[in-house]
Amino acid sequence: MLYQFAESLMSDTHSLPLYIQISEMLIREIQSGRLSDGARLPPEREMAADLKISVGTLRKALAVLTEKHLIERRHGSGNYIRQGTGREGLYAFFRLELLGGGGLPTAQVLSVHSMGKPKDLPRFGASNRAHRIRRLRRLNGIPVAVEEIWLDAGYTQALTAQDLSESLYYFYRTRLNLWVQRIEDSIGVDSLPAWSKAYLPDANEVLGRVDRISWDQNNAKAEISRTWFDTVKVSYISRLN
Repeated sequence: MLYQFAESLMSDTHSLPLYIQISEMLIREIQSGRLSDGARLPPEREMAADLKISVGTLRKALAVLTEKHLIERRHGSGNYIRQGTGREGLYAFFRLELLGGGGLPTAQVLSVHSMGKPKDLPRFGASNRAHRIRRLRRLNGIPVAVEEIWLDAGYTQALTAQDLSESLYYFYRTRLNLWVQRIEDSIGVDSLPAWSKAYLPDANEVLGRVDRISWDQNNAKAEISRTWFDTVKVSYISRLN
C-alpha cells in the first residue's frame, strides 16, 4: 500500500529530512482517505524494510504523527490510524493529489531570479522587487505540475536555488521567519507557458491553473504563485476538517 512511494524518497542537501518525508507521506495518505480511521499499520521492522529506511528513521516519523494525534501507538499491538484534529503538515497547502488520492510531493527548482515585480501581478509585499522561483512538481516521482512563485524581496534580499529546501514553506519558517498563515486560491484553465513545456512534454494542450495569494503571520501578502497542473494525472482537492 505505502511501499510504492519508496522510490520517491530523497536524501540530498535540498530534500527534507527523511523522517519528515515519511511523516508527510503518511499525513497525505490519511487526508486522502487511503488510510482510514482504525487501520493498523504494518509492523515497524517490516514497514521500514519495505520503505528502505532504518527502524530509527521510521520511529521518528511515527513520533511526528503521534504528536499530531494521527496515530495511536498501542503497546504490544502496533500503530493505529486515528482521526485526530492535528493534520497540519508541511504540505497542508499543497492541494494536488494523484487521481487515486495522496502522493508524496517533491520539487525540482528550475530557476531563481531576483527582479522588479511584473505589472500583471496583484499587489503584494512592501518591496518593489521579488524573487521569482520556477519549479517542477512531482507526486510519487511523476511530473504533474510546474510552478512560478513570486516571493516579496522584503523577506530576504538574496536568494539562490542552493538555499531552498524541498518544501518552500519549511524554508520560509526555518530560514526567513515567515509563516504562511492563510491562502486564497483561484482555479481556472490555461495552456502551459513556453518556459515549461520541456518539463511536461506529454501534458494536454489545456491544463488546470491555480493562482494563489499567500499571507504571512502579520496578515501581509507575502507571495504570489501560479501553478499549471496536468488534469490527466492529478486533481486539485481542498478539504475542510
